[in-house]
Amino acid sequence: MRVAVVDDYEIVVAGIAALLAPYDDRVHVVELAAGRRPALCDVDVVLYDTFGHTHDHDVEIKDLASGGDVKVVVFSWNVETLRVTCALEQGAAGYIAKSLPAEAIVTALERVHAGEVVVPHEVEADLATDTVSWPGAEHGLSHREAEVIALVAQGLSNEEIAARLYLSINSIKTYIRTAYRKIGVTRRSQSVAWAMTHGFVTYDVDARRDRAGRE
Repeated sequence: MRVAVVDDYEIVVAGIAALLAPYDDRVHVVELAAGRRPALCDVDVVLYDTFGHTHDHDVEIKDLASGGDVKVVVFSWNVETLRVTCALEQGAAGYIAKSLPAEAIVTALERVHAGEVVVPHEVEADLATDTVSWPGAEHGLSHREAEVIALVAQGLSNEEIAARLYLSINSIKTYIRTAYRKIGVTRRSQSVAWAMTHGFVTYDVDARRDRAGRE
């Protein structure tokens, strides 16, 4: 199995390569990509480490996953169910926790290469029972689109949403545009009205707005 290791930091990439080195009879690291997109022509699996990335994880995962038959596996400390779900939505074939020992990481990569979708054990139950949901999911909104609409409904500007979610302003605009299309609105005021009638705005947010209006 040929693996490319991707991260923004050279020292992190080298560390992962060293971790996998004792298993070179099972995993052959063919490329170390620090801060750039790897060449995917001779790669079976991309191990994508999220540490220190300054760009949008969702966009990067989607871009890497578009490389033909290459499978993308996210390697992260963050194993929250919604984070894992979002990565899978963008095309990731697996999500591996950094808390795993080296041999378990290699086994997980082999399972992905064989065609399985591998996620952390603590997330498997949620995905298997279809309990992972969020406001707007029934209308086709992805987790990220729903999150952005929720923040729009709270009165945040695009710049504030980008800072809150650690995404680029262009990514926020893209999520808003695709969300608007799914919920059938064209203006920000319409999206706020839609959000308020579909469970996106909590009582606390309404109360804060009322207080702000009286002050």
